Amino acid sequence: MLAQSALDTRLRPLEAVKAVRRLLANPNETKEVFVILRAMRGRSGLRLFRRFQDSAMGARILAEHRSLFAVLSDNKMLAALPAASLGHDYQRFMAEENLSPDGLLAPSQSWDEEPAPPDVKLFRERMRDMHDLTHVLTGYGRDPLGELCLLAFTYPHTGNLGMALIVLMGFLQINSWPVRRAVLEAWRHGRAARLWFPDTDWESLLPQPLEDLRQRFHIAAPTAYRAVTA
Repeated sequence: MLAQSALDTRLRPLEAVKAVRRLLANPNETKEVFVILRAMRGRSGLRLFRRFQDSAMGARILAEHRSLFAVLSDNKMLAALPAASLGHDYQRFMAEENLSPDGLLAPSQSWDEEPAPPDVKLFRERMRDMHDLTHVLTGYGRDPLGELCLLAFTYPHTGNLGMALIVLMGFLQINSWPVRRAVLEAWRHGRAARLWFPDTDWESLLPQPLEDLRQRFHIAAPTAYRAVTA
């Protein structure tokens, strides 16, 4: 088992609040997200890793030393996947948004240099690398509201107070009820989903039909979000 003293579990709320303000002023400052998540990770990060480590799939991922980054960087493999599959739509999403899997590497590494055991490092990298997959699976875009909704959806899966802080401060800045409703709907959908993002076997899901996965895991359509962005 991982000793608690091996990781920094201190909360830094002031640092997080300042970073959220900078993020809300400029939503393109991705690095601020990692500042916030680290500042408010606290013991939730340790609990999250232990739950992952104790799950059958999490233990398998660790034993196999999987690299989700390597899989998502294999454009030839992704291009060969069936149309309308999760992997096919992921590759299209990345192309349309002019993204690549290494887009989050520099921002995350700049602000999360805490030494960690290899299994914890693998877990944190997997959490980072699955981000754009969750965009595709849930149907939320990369616009500011889409990112806020995705964080609201994801918070029940992680318990990271940094996510809750971003959502709360963003929510309080919203003056439109339809926009607020989209955020609340995302949180409800995240709680109702029948999968746990951290130990999801993303590699095996890539070839499968996206709509089938949404039905299987009870991921409801983001109706309120789509109404706002239409």
